[in-house]
Amino acid sequence: MKIITPLIGITLLASALTSCEPQIEMVSLGIDGEYAIERMKMLHLHPEYPGEAYQWSMKDIHGNDSVISTQRDLFFIKKDPGTFTVKLNIIDDTDPVEHIIKIVVWQEDVAYSRYITKVHEYRPAPGQFVNMLPKYEKGDTEQSMLKKVEECISDKNDVLISLGGYGGYVTFAFDHSVVNVPGQMDFKILGNSFYAAANPNPSAPDSGGSAEPGIVMVVIDTNGNGKPDDQWYELAGSEYYKPETLHNYNITYYRTPSDHIATPIPQTPITDSSYILWQANDNTSGYVEKNSYHTQDYFPKWLDDSEMTFTGSRLAPNAVDESGVGSYYVLYTYDWGYADNHPNEVDDKSCFNIDWAVDNNGNSVKLDGIDFIRVYTGVNQSCGWLGETSTEICRAEDLHISLNYLPNP
Repeated sequence: MKIITPLIGITLLASALTSCEPQIEMVSLGIDGEYAIERMKMLHLHPEYPGEAYQWSMKDIHGNDSVISTQRDLFFIKKDPGTFTVKLNIIDDTDPVEHIIKIVVWQEDVAYSRYITKVHEYRPAPGQFVNMLPKYEKGDTEQSMLKKVEECISDKNDVLISLGGYGGYVTFAFDHSVVNVPGQMDFKILGNSFYAAANPNPSAPDSGGSAEPGIVMVVIDTNGNGKPDDQWYELAGSEYYKPETLHNYNITYYRTPSDHIATPIPQTPITDSSYILWQANDNTSGYVEKNSYHTQDYFPKWLDDSEMTFTGSRLAPNAVDESGVGSYYVLYTYDWGYADNHPNEVDDKSCFNIDWAVDNNGNSVKLDGIDFIRVYTGVNQSCGWLGETSTEICRAEDLHISLNYLPNP
C-alpha cells in the first residue's frame, strides 16, 4: 500500500527509481494534505488517482475509524469550528493508496443569514395568482421577475409568491450551505396554509382547510459553478411511497391562442372553463379555468414560450367538496414533508430534514449538506370557484443558525 503523507501538492510515485537512470512518472492525487474552510461551507474532495473502490473515514468518539463515505468524491461540511482528520483509502489490488487529510474549520468573519439570500429560478405554472404574486409589469423580463421574487421571500420580508398549478417552482439558496445535522430538522419553509374554522362535515378531520402542498427538492453544487444544475434529490414526505402518488409525472400547459373564445359556466364565477389546456403523460388532460376574481393573464407574461412542461412526483388530490354542491371545498393536509401544507406555527410540520432525500429511484441518499432548495406545486387539481391548487411560500429559514446568532470576534 502506498502511504501518502499529509503534505501540500502530494504526488504519487508511479515507477521505481533505479541507481543508474531514474525513470519517474508522477500522477497527481489531486487532494492536498491540509485545508482550511469556513463552517457551513462545502469542501469538495476529488481524488484523481483511480481505484477499484474508495473509502473515507474519520475517528469516532471512541477513537475508532468510522466510514463516512464510499463514494469517489467527498463533500465535507461541518456546522461548528474545529480541526478534523479524514483518511482516504483508495482500494486497488495492485496499487492501493492511503492518504491523510487535515481540515481546519473556522468561524465566518461575517455572520451568516438565517434566511434566503438568493433566488436562482422562478418558473410558475399557469394559475390565477400568476402575474400577481409577484405582480408583472409591462417590460418585465425573467431577470426582473427573479429580482421581484427575491425581494419578496428573502430575509424576513414575508411577501407571498405563487408557484401556480402543478409543477410550477422556485429555486433559492442561503449565503452558506445547509448542514445535515443528525437527529434534527434542518430548514423550515413558510407558506399561507391554514386550518378551516368551520366545516359542513362535523366528522371531518381538524386538519382540513387550505393546504396546497409543495414538494421540496435539494441539491449539492457538485460542479462548483454556483448554479442549481446538478442532480436533484426529492425530500420524500409522508406520501412519497403511497401507491396513489405518481412519480415521473409529466405535464404540459399550452398558452391560450389569441383567437380563443371563452366558455363561461353560467351562474358561477368561472368565466372560461377551457382557458389553458394541459395534457399529462398518464393520458389525462384538462384546463386551468379562469374566474371572475382574477382577470389577468394566467400564463407567465414575461416568458415567450407557447408551452410549459414540468416533470416530478404528483401527489393525490387532497380537496373534498364537503358541501356536496361545490360551495365549500376543504383541502386536507398531508401528514408531513411538504411546504404550504400545515400552518407555519405548527413547527414540526413545516420543517424539513435532509435525511429524507431520495434519488430518482426512491433510494435513500446520504447528503451531509445541500446548497440549493427547490419547491414546486405537488398537486394537480381544480376546486370549482376556488380555482386550481397552487403552492405559495413567503420565507425559508436555516434552523441551525439561531435567531440571535453573532460570530465570535
